[in-house]
Amino acid sequence: MNLVADLHTHTVASGHAYSTINENARAAAARGLEMIGFTDHGPAIRGGPDPYHFGSLRVLPRYLHGVRILRGIEANIMAADGTLDLSEEYLRRLDIVLAGFHPGCYDGGNVVANTDALIAAMENPYVDIIVHPGNPQYPVDIPVVVREAVRLGICLEINNASFSLSRKGSKDNCQHFARICADQGAILAINSDAHFMGYVGEFREAVAVVKEAGVVPEQVLNTSTERVLDYLRTRGKQVQEVTPQPPI
Repeated sequence: MNLVADLHTHTVASGHAYSTINENARAAAARGLEMIGFTDHGPAIRGGPDPYHFGSLRVLPRYLHGVRILRGIEANIMAADGTLDLSEEYLRRLDIVLAGFHPGCYDGGNVVANTDALIAAMENPYVDIIVHPGNPQYPVDIPVVVREAVRLGICLEINNASFSLSRKGSKDNCQHFARICADQGAILAINSDAHFMGYVGEFREAVAVVKEAGVVPEQVLNTSTERVLDYLRTRGKQVQEVTPQPPI
């Protein structure tokens, strides 16, 4: 399975990541990626950027080091009603919006409450991808989440960092998600969740999980930049084809 985009990466703006935009873009180019999403954490996370950071992402070029740039956020789900920690004023300006549960932002509840919160976030017209839904800290009804993702046309993530660096104990849930997604034809994204440039484009463990589950490449969003852009357009994002510029 050839992945050409990493749609979930972090920079120093997240407060607990350790590389710059330029460093991550160089790392993506070195990995042979064609596209990278800069999706720093939303402002509610400890050490996160001010909302104005996301409004100012328009200064970024569309290409860096030959890699297509998506200006985005990993927004925090804040409550059972799916409220995010960034206002519509800023969300509508972004190319891509990820959303998920994070400690210190959403306290969590039982399976029913967490499932309802995740579905409410999926119903937000600005949300494009639900990230690391297999996190065992926030148990959900996996078949229901996948069913609603298919109904709403929302992409679910299999997060490579969940198998090594973060969210210990996620593998069983991620395998369950992948099997049901394979069966139901859900859209998946396989991302690194890199918090350091050395992990940009690191997908190996997540790819192994989806292959074992029977997920086919046509279900995986980031097997094609055209597929990513077409998907974002269906979500109402104003992403355009642009000509690559010489590296800075």
